[in-house]
Amino acid sequence: MFDLTGKVAVVTGANTGIGQAIALALAEAGADIAAVGRSSCDETVAAVQALGRKAVFVAADLSSVAPVGDIVEQTVAEFGGFDILVNNAGIIRRADSVDFTEADWDAVIDTNLKSVFFLCQAAGRHMIAAHEQGRGRGKIINIASMLTFQGGIRVPSYTASKSGVGGLTKLLANEWSAKGVNVNAIAPGYIATNNTTALRDDEDRNAAILARIPAARWGKPSDLGGAAVFLSSSASDYVDGHILAVDGGWLAR
Repeated sequence: MFDLTGKVAVVTGANTGIGQAIALALAEAGADIAAVGRSSCDETVAAVQALGRKAVFVAADLSSVAPVGDIVEQTVAEFGGFDILVNNAGIIRRADSVDFTEADWDAVIDTNLKSVFFLCQAAGRHMIAAHEQGRGRGKIINIASMLTFQGGIRVPSYTASKSGVGGLTKLLANEWSAKGVNVNAIAPGYIATNNTTALRDDEDRNAAILARIPAARWGKPSDLGGAAVFLSSSASDYVDGHILAVDGGWLAR
């Protein structure tokens, strides 16, 4: 049920952190990987290949929608098609809302929401056509956030983008579930990655965050692997428009 043998997954932001961990988890389950990143994914590609799976690096800067078509075309050219899309690439900008700039607003929204939609659109077209040809269901996993559910502080464009990702996930599920594409999201809790370095380096913020997490630790990127495999596999064929929190119990507090 959780076997991904013969499947191909496109994972954006796969060079490090959450994207890399998800790519490796999918490969361990049997999938071949198109590792998408604006910087080298050589480490990820090598790790996937060490697991006995095929992997290629697709260079793409998703601060604009310009590379969306190339991502699909290169993956199809390399593998003949793809079955799974993980929209993980994202950025964050921090400042008090009274000081937040338009440039920081646009940079985050363009990467975290606009490019996510148009990559979903391109993947959806491919997956719907494949399903009509009898090639199984497609799986799209968007990476949401705790700020899909909460407001946060000092990250207005990030909160807006991740709230948008949650709504977009539900909308696409409504449109595409009957057409052979499951669209869901994973909402990571507080994970130790480059995006959270500033929080972990702030002694007071770090202590406050840890005090609220029932698991009493920051998450690791690998903690998201099981959820990604589930949402990529036939085990989730009747799961649509769901936002799965992997948060150490943060939202339950």
